Amino acid sequence: MSTLAVRTRWLVSDSLALAGRNLEHVRQIPEKLLDVTLQPIMFVLLFAYVFGGVINIPDGDYKSYLIAGILVQSLAFGMMGPGVSIATDLGEGMVDRIRSLPTSRSAYLVGHFIAEQAATLVAIVVLSLTGLVVGWRLDAGLLDAIAGYAVLVLFAAAMIWLGTLVGVIARSPDAVQGVAFMTIFPLTFLSNAFVPTAGLPDGLQQVAEWNPVSAVVAAVRTLFGNPTAVPADAPWPLVHPVLAAVLWSLLILAIAVPLTISRFKARTTE
Repeated sequence: MSTLAVRTRWLVSDSLALAGRNLEHVRQIPEKLLDVTLQPIMFVLLFAYVFGGVINIPDGDYKSYLIAGILVQSLAFGMMGPGVSIATDLGEGMVDRIRSLPTSRSAYLVGHFIAEQAATLVAIVVLSLTGLVVGWRLDAGLLDAIAGYAVLVLFAAAMIWLGTLVGVIARSPDAVQGVAFMTIFPLTFLSNAFVPTAGLPDGLQQVAEWNPVSAVVAAVRTLFGNPTAVPADAPWPLVHPVLAAVLWSLLILAIAVPLTISRFKARTTE
């Protein structure tokens, strides 16, 4: 067996073992899943039944419009979990202890990503089922629906790596939470996630229309066959939302992944 094949086999084996370690924490502390289960459900019920009756959607009902926004918002806030997790492990010396074992150098980051991606899949499933309960439906063909979920998974991967980057830069889990909240909160609410951008005042409307969150939300709505409420004079990202969403996610990955690896190496060799 070649050296590359042996290294790849050990990388996969070590990564899965470390991913299992992270998932074992969830079994021991189930409340770790609150941010991907109960919290998104609360948002769905709150917006669907409290605000749904007063927000007008030009080409459909608000519940059909809402679910894509809640899905993307939950995945965007999902950057907080991986950031806090890796900041905690770095601060408590857990990464150093793992690296003292005969493991692949990249296994920790790969295992970390696998575990966090599994958590986002749980969030997507939970929110989809909640949407079905409140009346949301997939009004597109099977291939389009699969493509919509693929866009969500790609965006989730970008958010995981972005959160991991914040985690390896920040010096404490509290700092990660502060940075994530102050970044994601305005991005998700100053977008088309909950209300059409056409109703926003000048200045804010342009920011919302070019917001990457808006592109991802519009892409998911388009592929799911849900109402988009995109005006006729919308800018390029909302006219071509699927392409824009993929490009935004790939751009985030292209920036976050190498920076995370570089900073992780620096933090673990200091």
